[in-house]
Formats: sequence, C-alpha cells, structure tokens
Amino acid sequence: MRKLDALHTKNRPKKGKQMSPEPNVSEDNSATTVSSAPSAAAAQSERQPATIRYLDRADMEETFADSINRLFFDGQTLRIEFGVTRFDDVKGGATITGRRYPACRLVLPPGAAVDLINRMQQIGAALTQAGVVKATPRPSEAPKGERG
Repeated sequence: MRKLDALHTKNRPKKGKQMSPEPNVSEDNSATTVSSAPSAAAAQSERQPATIRYLDRADMEETFADSINRLFFDGQTLRIEFGVTRFDDVKGGATITGRRYPACRLVLPPGAAVDLINRMQQIGAALTQAGVVKATPRPSEAPKGERG
C-alpha cells in the first residue's frame, strides 16, 4: 500500500509550487439585494452563459504515451488509458519482446468526450487533406462492383 501511495503522490506538484493566482472575488464589489422567488426565476432564464478564460500553467507536467491501452464509456464517463511501450534488450537473433505500461488515465464527462471526438475528427480531416494519412473508405462507400 505504501508503494501505491508513493506512485499517486509522485506526479503531484510540489507543495511549495503555487498555481497562477486567480481572484475568487468578482470585479463588481457592489452590494446586492435578495429578490423574491418569481423575479429570481425570471433573472435565471435571462442569465447569459458564463465567460470562461483559459489560463495556461507552464509548470504542468506532460505525459508521453505511444499507445491507447483501453477506451471505455460507461454511460457517465469516457475513460482512456494511455500506455507507453518499453522494449527488452535484444540478444543475438532473438525475437523482440517488450512490455506496455499504463502512463496516464484520462476520465472525461460526456460533454468533454464529445468535444474530444469532434476535435479529433477535425484533426483527422486536416491530416487527410495534408496527405499525412490516407482515408480508408467505409464498407458502405465501397464501389458497387466490390460488394458481396
């Protein structure tokens, strides 16, 4: 158990490091009054979506992976386990052997999973257009003479 705890804490940022400070107080410090329930519900329906700013963390660690070990959607989250392959020393004409280790597990809620899928499709289309990868026709797109 102690070894497992060491693995979990190994990749955490040092306690001395601080993330970029971001104030939790809104810019408008004016006092607000509590309104009645019907007008609060009306204000809720007129509320604009939140504006989210992206703040980069230059001190964030990156994880290298050369494979996807597992991909699983349980209805609530998409779980992706990335792996890294380590080859054993090759001796003479022996068969090349190796091991694959988990490098990172990513868990996404459905909204983020859909965003990931859409962005990967955009990247795939761009790579195909650039000629880096070749599009594989789907079985429904095969020429009529090739169907069984």
